[in-house]
Amino acid sequence: MTSSSTPGLARFNTLADDEATTALHEVCASTAWGRAILSRRPYTSAEALLLASDAATAALDARDLAEAMAAHPPIGRPKPQDPTSSREQRGMADATEELKAEMLELNLAYQERFGHVFLICATGATGEQMCDAVKARIGNSPEQERGIVRTELGKINRIRLTRLATEGE
Repeated sequence: MTSSSTPGLARFNTLADDEATTALHEVCASTAWGRAILSRRPYTSAEALLLASDAATAALDARDLAEAMAAHPPIGRPKPQDPTSSREQRGMADATEELKAEMLELNLAYQERFGHVFLICATGATGEQMCDAVKARIGNSPEQERGIVRTELGKINRIRLTRLATEGE
């Protein structure tokens, strides 16, 4: 992404606070994250917006992370009528029924172990890669997993913010 302003970023910078809050909630459901991003407007570049997102994601406490994760559907089960989750989870769309069933079981086991949805930046990943990731991560300690979840959430937020900042190009 270049350091110059984009049409989408210019539009975001000029949105009324309530409209910007709504747009940010589509990126990340954490209220604290949204407030942090909103408080730094206007952004001079898309890169500045992404760096602000990184800082806001790093600052989320356990409650804020839980709020953000609660808005993410399980892998293999995107929200109905939600083009964002369908686009991000495209790698599961062509998975075999066997792989989808395995992913459902793994999602449930993961959620039982950690108390939240398995979160991964699924954009560009195949169903097999996502399945392998949950298998690899289910043995992590809760502390290890919180760190990985924060990293994955940061990747997702960056992808979604990039889309927001480049809309209209």
